[in-house]
Amino acid sequence: MKKALKIVGKIFLAILILLLVLLLVIFIYHRIMLSKEKPLLEPLGQMVEVDGDQMSIYTEGEGDRTIVIMSGSGMPSPILQYSALYRKLSDTYKIAVIEKFGYGFSDVVDGERDFDTILRQDHEALQKAGVEAPYILCPHSMSGIEAILWAQKYPDEVEAIVGLDMSTPKAYTEEELNNSGESHIVYDFLRGSGLLRISMTDSTLPENLDQNEKAVFKAIACRKFVNKTMDNEGGTHILDAISEINSASKPDVPTLLFLSNSEGQVWEDAMRDYADGLTDVQVIELDCGHMVANEKPDEIADAMRDFIAVLDS
Repeated sequence: MKKALKIVGKIFLAILILLLVLLLVIFIYHRIMLSKEKPLLEPLGQMVEVDGDQMSIYTEGEGDRTIVIMSGSGMPSPILQYSALYRKLSDTYKIAVIEKFGYGFSDVVDGERDFDTILRQDHEALQKAGVEAPYILCPHSMSGIEAILWAQKYPDEVEAIVGLDMSTPKAYTEEELNNSGESHIVYDFLRGSGLLRISMTDSTLPENLDQNEKAVFKAIACRKFVNKTMDNEGGTHILDAISEINSASKPDVPTLLFLSNSEGQVWEDAMRDYADGLTDVQVIELDCGHMVANEKPDEIADAMRDFIAVLDS
């Protein structure tokens, strides 16, 4: 019996040593790649200073109307991840993509990430980048909360809202938000060890990107995916923002809401509840996942053109 236990112990020890050696090899490879990828990190957009740090604003196209793309939570590279949609619109409209702190080429920062702070910083960054209002805000997921606050605080700046499966005040439960943990700690390990890098194969990257863009996306993601700045946006900050929204009148601006069938009944009911009572609102159901801009860019772009054309009438 003792002999058998010794054999089992040796086997486990050998496996552990093998795993540690493999992890070391992955870590060394990761560090080499971090150095090689530095030329890929040249910002694609304009860098502006906000609160002493650098924020990225990307613009494309010209037109009488400005569509502001607002990223969902945790997107490593908004400029690249929403390009499948905005590239179909930039021939007619001016596009501005906000990369909040912690996202894309923007700095990872410390400090509070409440929605009033995020909105103030995003607003200031657009102004410094020379992107003038009025805006058609185009928020994905959690940025829906910010877009609603924006329309309440700066009503003269928001011409319309186009929600890309955007969050609405009743989309989150208090229990869910209070139980949100610091997921960035896990991702800090995955990024730092290089395990995240080897999990990102070509097939897992956005399909619409060319090979150079995929390399840029991977370089950014391996440095910033679910970092502390992103993680600090959620939890009770969402509850506070929802409370602020509910303390004022619902911004009754022309609204187009794209609704996926992937987020569950609570999400769908919350969006329809938000739409209820708006004077000019459309809800378009999409048979796809939450990243609607990537999965249904043609359908969304066509509907947006029709929606914006009515604003002209």
